[in-house]
Amino acid sequence: MARYEPIKGEISASRVAIDVSKGPATPSPPPAKKPERLARSDVFRGLTVAIMILVDDAGGIFPRINHSPWNGVTIADFVMPFFLFIVGVALTLAYKRVSNRAAATKKAMLRALKLLVLGVVLQGGYFHGVHNLTYGVDILSIRLMGVLQRIAIAYLLAAICEIWLRNDGKVFSGWSLLRRYRYQTFLLLILTVIYVTLLYGLYVPDWEYHIREQGAIKSFSVKCGVRGDTSPACNAVGMIDRKIMGIQHLYKRPVYARTEQCSINSPSNGPLPADAPSWCQASFDPEGLLSTVMAIVSCLIGLQFGHVIVHFQDHKERIVQWTLPSFSLMALAFSLDFFGMHINKALYTLSYTCLTTGAAGLLFAGIYLLVDVYGIRRPTYVFEWMGMHALMIYILIACNVLPVLIQGFYWREPQNNLLRLIGV
Repeated sequence: MARYEPIKGEISASRVAIDVSKGPATPSPPPAKKPERLARSDVFRGLTVAIMILVDDAGGIFPRINHSPWNGVTIADFVMPFFLFIVGVALTLAYKRVSNRAAATKKAMLRALKLLVLGVVLQGGYFHGVHNLTYGVDILSIRLMGVLQRIAIAYLLAAICEIWLRNDGKVFSGWSLLRRYRYQTFLLLILTVIYVTLLYGLYVPDWEYHIREQGAIKSFSVKCGVRGDTSPACNAVGMIDRKIMGIQHLYKRPVYARTEQCSINSPSNGPLPADAPSWCQASFDPEGLLSTVMAIVSCLIGLQFGHVIVHFQDHKERIVQWTLPSFSLMALAFSLDFFGMHINKALYTLSYTCLTTGAAGLLFAGIYLLVDVYGIRRPTYVFEWMGMHALMIYILIACNVLPVLIQGFYWREPQNNLLRLIGV
């Protein structure tokens, strides 16, 4: 969601005609031409923002478009990987030419740090909700990870890869493109192997947690003692977060609270069933540490799609180079799900990564065909504008900063504000 200024095409050098009879001409320097933004990237990013707003506002009313309670996928589950994918695409254009690798790395680190700090402030619990004018957070229970933090980490790793892990080999086919960026592909495979090994290889012991309820502290014990489990209670993703960050620093409204085991109104939130398991009220972070490893992979796949823009100029060749890997990734995703490696957004499983990046690749190719090949821009102007201001829209709308600011102006009582008037 960060802003980039990619180059649409190379600016050809100006040709100066010299009249030998009059001596060499002294050409005036050509006017500086600002790099153009890629409309397809902005439209893709803007469409993703629109989907995010839709599921955030309507997900409570229509649970079927809200995030899947656990296994499976809904339209809401495509938002995060779509953002990560387009970050990777944009990075290839932002770092198309790097004259000073050290300076470029420093700038990428500073951008990632700003995004990380912004994420902790906006999603760490500093703001207390739409209908609460108070603010502040206990450092001992602040949420450490979140959407912006995950994007910051993926952005930084992908930027470092694009700056340092490439060679100067010529590109004339898909195979030669893969060879030119083979070190990036190698890193992508290593991260995937690390994730799968930890997810299915780590032993998850029994654990317990405490919650405060009506002024009293209640304790719950969760029985696990398993290896390779991907259920809400006993998966390695949650265990790593509890061990490293501490359960008090995790997201306190886990998505699995809407499962049939934990809600009588599933797939919506609701009261606990009488026989609800002990883990239903435990914190779990959907943007945890281990799952962020595969989020980085999504961003690295976006890099490879961006390389197609840099090295191929023919429209047909670009579309082929995008659609074939996209269909292959989606086929792999459904195959993995069929054999038991389920599509799961909360765990960011390999099958989920393949499905969402494959879908992102197809959508990107479709937008390219519509906007860049056929030049149909008018229907996409709104999405293009939203894509150019994606971070601002996310902060104001998705993080509820705008509603909080609006409700700060009220008549006599805090309840008499504009939000209450329009029914928010």
